[in-house]
Amino acid sequence: MSRPPGACAGQVALVTGASKGGTGTGIALRLAAEGARVAITARSAAGLEATLERIRAMGGSGMAMPVDLADPAGGRDTLVTRVEAELGPIDILVNNAAMGGYKPFEDWRPAQLEAIQQVNVWAPWLLMSQVVPGMRTRGRGWVLNLTSFAGELPPGPPFPTNKPATAGSAYGSTKAALNRLTLSVASETYGQGIAVNALTPQAAIATPDLLAAGWVDASYMEPLETMAEAALALVTGDPAVLTGRIAYSLQLLAELDRPVRDLAGDELVAGWQPADLAAVIAGHARRLEGSGWPSPFEFGRPSSPAG
Repeated sequence: MSRPPGACAGQVALVTGASKGGTGTGIALRLAAEGARVAITARSAAGLEATLERIRAMGGSGMAMPVDLADPAGGRDTLVTRVEAELGPIDILVNNAAMGGYKPFEDWRPAQLEAIQQVNVWAPWLLMSQVVPGMRTRGRGWVLNLTSFAGELPPGPPFPTNKPATAGSAYGSTKAALNRLTLSVASETYGQGIAVNALTPQAAIATPDLLAAGWVDASYMEPLETMAEAALALVTGDPAVLTGRIAYSLQLLAELDRPVRDLAGDELVAGWQPADLAAVIAGHARRLEGSGWPSPFEFGRPSSPAG
């Protein structure tokens, strides 16, 4: 099964949070494999250089730009200008950087709430506001915001017992805000050649940090490759059709019947092809249902009767 070569050839991408070998790194590598010149940003200069070395090793090109997205004075206000001065106009923006954490709502301190809001909401908002005008002028562009199941509304009462329901106040509320922002920007840019979407992992992603922490339950995790492939689909799709989505990785890949390739784009990833995904999604759903979250991937919204 062959793939179209260079789906991002000649394009410039900016990916945030690409210094730890996780989702941002995986997406950056996948875009570079498809021919994009990829600018990567995060706080860690050393981590960014490691990612850039991997991009270059596969024959790609790009640049590293250390920025503290939690700090309004940390370089984020000039990030787009600096990237475009070096690489050219940005065609693809991937807001992947995030700050997380689960604990009771009353245990969050104001400084912590400010930081998580800055990284998860205001930084994506600012970067979108910087790239969208140019995309409008050129009549082409793709924006992807990485979000989370924690942004969904826990059904109840009674309520589920898992962490997104019982301890997801700060992280979940920022992701809910990001989801709403995504749909607003998609609506405001519809018909202008710009796609704006959000992408959620179906479950935990097998990042180096999680694996090192002992999160090795295969029934709960998905590989970096599925997230990177779903991201690639959303930043290369037709903006007239594939926009305004709060997409879940495996469901999207199954819907599009999209083969999942390794981060270099060379080989199919065994066990994670479209025909394999229905069973995996069902397994994730059963796990969430076991915590009291019924039909977790149907996203019903409780409300009073309309009449």
